[in-house]
Amino acid sequence: MSGEDFESLEKVLETCVPEAELREVRRLLFGKQLKKLNLPQSALDAAEEQDFDLKGYVFEASPEQLRPPRTVRVGLIQNKIVLPTDAPVLEQITALHKRVGEMVEVAAICGVNIVCFQEAWTMPFAFCTREREPWTEFAESAEDGLTTRFCIQLAKKYNMVVVSPILERDEIHGGTLWNTAVVVSNNGNVLGKSRKNHIPRVGDFNESTYYMEGNTSHPVFQTQFGKIAVNICYGRHHPLNWLMYSIHGAEIIFNPSATVGLLSEPIWPIEARNAAIANHCFTCAINRVGTVCATSHHDFGHFYGSSYVAAPDGSRSPGLSRTRDGLLVTEMDLNLNRQVADKWNFKMTGRYEMYAEELKKAIQHDFKPNIVKE
Repeated sequence: MSGEDFESLEKVLETCVPEAELREVRRLLFGKQLKKLNLPQSALDAAEEQDFDLKGYVFEASPEQLRPPRTVRVGLIQNKIVLPTDAPVLEQITALHKRVGEMVEVAAICGVNIVCFQEAWTMPFAFCTREREPWTEFAESAEDGLTTRFCIQLAKKYNMVVVSPILERDEIHGGTLWNTAVVVSNNGNVLGKSRKNHIPRVGDFNESTYYMEGNTSHPVFQTQFGKIAVNICYGRHHPLNWLMYSIHGAEIIFNPSATVGLLSEPIWPIEARNAAIANHCFTCAINRVGTVCATSHHDFGHFYGSSYVAAPDGSRSPGLSRTRDGLLVTEMDLNLNRQVADKWNFKMTGRYEMYAEELKKAIQHDFKPNIVKE
């Protein structure tokens, strides 16, 4: 079986591991057993008809005496491109709007409050090449571009916060391109944007051909349903990047991505989960599916989906399919963040003043490492 045909780790476990051992295997791999979310039959029927994976899980917190539950439902959407990469640009964008819009409708049926799409969701993955045309034509304004206007309509229609990662064209600054996530409130207002802080220069990921490191730092967006942040793709490899979103108060950090199997799949299940543990927050890892790279790069690799959600107590949901479009719905009680923080005290015991002082020294050109020799 090739990697492109391998549906998911979870399905293999269910098929090959005896039931008596399966529960313990799941505990070791995923943490505490999560309840399955009781999704409406109409949503399940729509997912089957529209051919996408639909899963739902619940992250519970302990009851408290002074705080009511802070329950929010989050939806993660992963998808393939719809049309061939040589189709007209506007037709490709429109087809993706239609496909993802249908999946958002199902998310609304499931009661989702916040939905996040994958990195650069309105286009093929073009950043494995240095061939700028026609891929830069997919770039659009974060404030009032075609896709942002589309997301505003979705937000208003479904009373849903929409996180929309796009290729941004910043006309105010000379048409500069950025890898950007636009956050639209459930009222249809553009809350703001968060640009990708870390740009890969790994193998065929030639992203600095298109855009450079972002300049928006670590914004956290106060929504009706909680404080959220967006750590785009390669930023997940940088623990301090997660930390700074958490320092600014993020309760849920989204990680919209586009990454392939041979490069990153063994570390994919670990990084966002570790960040949730280390930062006392929920993390949401989203990856696209399919094998198409926009250009002649036929051997670029398989985008393996496997989107999942991790909680601060170390538990995580099973992933979506490695091969199919999918919608993952999770119900989470944000009270769990503080409950875990009170137990483990990572923020309280963190020596941030010591780290800051040593990092300040480390970035100087005349830095001398603190190495003790005989």
